[in-house]
Amino acid sequence: MLEGLRQAEAAVAACADTGVWALPADDLIAALDAAHRIEQRLAAVKLALIRELDGRKTAIAQGASSTAIWLRERLHLTNPTARRLVDLASALDTGHPAIRQALADADITLDQAHVITDTVTTVHTTAGPEAADKAVTVLVDWAGQFEPTLLRKLGTRILDHVAPEIADAAAKAALDADARRAARDRHVSLSTLTDGRLRLTGTLDAETAGLLRAAIDPLTTPTGLDDTRSAAQRRHDALADICRLALRTGELPAKGGDPAQIVVTTAYDTLTRQLSGGFLDTGPTLTPDTVRRLACDAAILPAVLDSAGQVLDVGRQRRLITGPLRRALVLRDRGCTFPGCDRPPRWCDAHHIRHWADGGETSLDNAVLLCGHHHRHIHHSDWHVRLSGDGHPVFVPPAWLDPEQVPRRNHYHRRR
Repeated sequence: MLEGLRQAEAAVAACADTGVWALPADDLIAALDAAHRIEQRLAAVKLALIRELDGRKTAIAQGASSTAIWLRERLHLTNPTARRLVDLASALDTGHPAIRQALADADITLDQAHVITDTVTTVHTTAGPEAADKAVTVLVDWAGQFEPTLLRKLGTRILDHVAPEIADAAAKAALDADARRAARDRHVSLSTLTDGRLRLTGTLDAETAGLLRAAIDPLTTPTGLDDTRSAAQRRHDALADICRLALRTGELPAKGGDPAQIVVTTAYDTLTRQLSGGFLDTGPTLTPDTVRRLACDAAILPAVLDSAGQVLDVGRQRRLITGPLRRALVLRDRGCTFPGCDRPPRWCDAHHIRHWADGGETSLDNAVLLCGHHHRHIHHSDWHVRLSGDGHPVFVPPAWLDPEQVPRRNHYHRRR
């Protein structure tokens, strides 16, 4: 298989280097159809490989918390895409070989395979395996005529064709299955851009969508004739207002021993003279005006930095015992420090580099932030962590994973 894939890759690379401008329209269309068929056949191969790797628990052995997370890092996918690939690979292998074959034959697309698998799973649950097999045949045939969204709509009445005697009763089951899929696929992704801004994407279930609209709509009304903001900009500003209102309630849960708060790091003299900005503990840099505005409406947590930007001391608030050291760790690490992990500080534990049982101190120089999974992994594996010369954590993989044992860093939480 590996040799065949290498030959296919070389052939595709040669096609990519070939100019298409001279091809007549008929040849362009034929080439597009051929490329599309190859894409679907390769998808079937990739799913088979993913299923085998998942079955062998290769990702767990290499330190990832799941196959989906491992795929995200290796193939540079989004979390939902990686998770759906793992789920589809499992479903096609264990219960729907006919769908896998249709994908391998390029009779359906990967998106259609997702739709057909979800629909057939519901039919199998409500009407049994014989009806499910009939549903595969009908849906694969429909896939030659309808794109995935319409195919999913048609699939809600598939039992009218394969098991009409229970179609009405099963319609409710289909709605319940849709609700479960909505719950499964719900997500919100936060991606930090290079200039400190945040890209917000996601899919909300129906209930949460209703809550968001109820909260945000009253705040998106134009303030007057001179309000030149677009509708999207008004929604952005409304979301900021909702966050401010939530923070001011004082009812948000604590994280890591600290109450919900925004921590801004800056030099005191530059703050008072309005000469330069600061940065949030989550990464983005703020302008001097923004820092001063936040300082008017927040508890000041002074963080003393040396010339290299390393944390020397962090102020404490009354009644908080573990807060200062944890805030220092968040300022330095900004999340789980294990390579490839994007989990934020609120999901992390403070790990002793030199274990407490071995006489390790509870200090900034002997601590790193690790999420629960990687905290356990470090304690039960041959990975080693240390602070590098610049004061940030690096991880040395075991020799069986990397014979050269090249130190690795986490790049998800870097400010620059």
